[in-house]
Amino acid sequence: MKTTLFFALPCLAILACGDSPPPAAAPPAHPFVASIASAIPAAPADPLGPRPVPGMPPAFVPPTPTVYTATNGVTVWLLERHALPVVAITLAIPAGSAADPKNKGGVAFQTANMLDEGAGKYGALDLARATDDIGAELHTSANTDFSSVSLFVLKRNLSAGFSLLGDVVARPKFAAAEWTRQSALWKNNLKQRASDPQEVAHVLYRTAFYGADHPYGHPVDGTSQSAPKVSLADLKAFYKSQWRPDRAIVVAVGDITKDELAPLLETSFGSWKSPAGTPPVPIAPPAPQTGPTRVVLVDRPGAPQSVIAVAHTGVQASDPSSPILNRANIAFGGSFTSRLNQDLREEHGWSYGAFSRVLRSRGTGQMIASSSVVTEKSTEALKAMLSDMTTFAKGGLTDDEVQKTRSQSRADLVGDYEEVQKLAALLASDAAMGLAPDYESKAAAARDSATQGNLGQLASTFYDPQGSVVIAVGPKDTLLAAISAAGLPAPQICDADGNALPSVK
Repeated sequence: MKTTLFFALPCLAILACGDSPPPAAAPPAHPFVASIASAIPAAPADPLGPRPVPGMPPAFVPPTPTVYTATNGVTVWLLERHALPVVAITLAIPAGSAADPKNKGGVAFQTANMLDEGAGKYGALDLARATDDIGAELHTSANTDFSSVSLFVLKRNLSAGFSLLGDVVARPKFAAAEWTRQSALWKNNLKQRASDPQEVAHVLYRTAFYGADHPYGHPVDGTSQSAPKVSLADLKAFYKSQWRPDRAIVVAVGDITKDELAPLLETSFGSWKSPAGTPPVPIAPPAPQTGPTRVVLVDRPGAPQSVIAVAHTGVQASDPSSPILNRANIAFGGSFTSRLNQDLREEHGWSYGAFSRVLRSRGTGQMIASSSVVTEKSTEALKAMLSDMTTFAKGGLTDDEVQKTRSQSRADLVGDYEEVQKLAALLASDAAMGLAPDYESKAAAARDSATQGNLGQLASTFYDPQGSVVIAVGPKDTLLAAISAAGLPAPQICDADGNALPSVK
């Protein structure tokens, strides 16, 4: 029995290695299941047709403000927004630092600063308290091309707020005691500016790029050399000649109508009269002279970070290509995901951020690319910035960048129109630059319809680093090595105010 069993086991193993029998057929569906399936009716055809594929949402079309002239000659831009009970007012005049007297940079800046240092029946502190008491915000400012005063207030306090605005604009005190205090603060701030590499670079954007004799060739707030030359008499003379109602534009945005605005203008500005004579013509300086690539350097011994920047000629605000250039800039350095920031920050970690921007001016503006970088990586970062500019100038925008910049420019435009304060400031800038009331709607259409070819042409014109001004602020020896390694010419050494020092030997 044992012999027979052991002989049978190998035979069974051999049989097991042969062809397997075919799998059993699946059992037929249960009759009940089949009857249920046959009873379910077929889905009817959708009467609405196939589901549509969502496309690009329509572009936002900015509304055009209503424009008229008030009884005392003030031009009014009114844009009603009644969703919230708030009103933003910005009054602008088309005179900024470009109109400063020669060698007295900072006059326009300090004239604006002094407007709210006592006005009408109020001293400086009383004016601040009166503004706080009604929960309003009142600010004065000046830039290259215009000066302004802005008010933001609840609708129920508009009358009181407008009265304060009228005092600041039409009845400033220019008190000697306040000027003594303000002048001392100003000079101290200019000294402190020299210790901030970014602020020093901002000074050089103007002084190095435009030149000392150009109206745009000095910083808006002046320099340590110009401040001691500016007197209270200079501010009063600037105010008298430039701040006049026949030059002023009042932009009102928010919960207000023309009928509600009219008595406020009459009450607050009725006594503000224009002096005799033709008002000054707004300054639109000529384009700066260009030539071979230049380099300027400000020494900051021991600084752990250095600022590198490239200043290139831009366009006038009124140039038809201006809005399209702004869209092209989004791809290069105008957003977090731009080429420049992705290269210097995200890929290499040399910087906390690298950006470019197009500066808008009544005259020829600028395109500025800049970054603060780790000092020991200055050579690599400078080479990368110049290489990114060259590549962008030669190749233009990719297909993805064309779509991205269109979406981003649409989103930015909506953001500009969300807040009444931001919108009032934007429209005041348009008005002071001499742009038409419908400029924003036309600019939006131009940006949105720009083609890859349009964008690429602007990239090739305004991002080629050849003929630009390269700016470096940081330890001299390190930056000299970086400048040489990048194949750039020897730099002009300057101080923090942009004044030339003895050249490098």
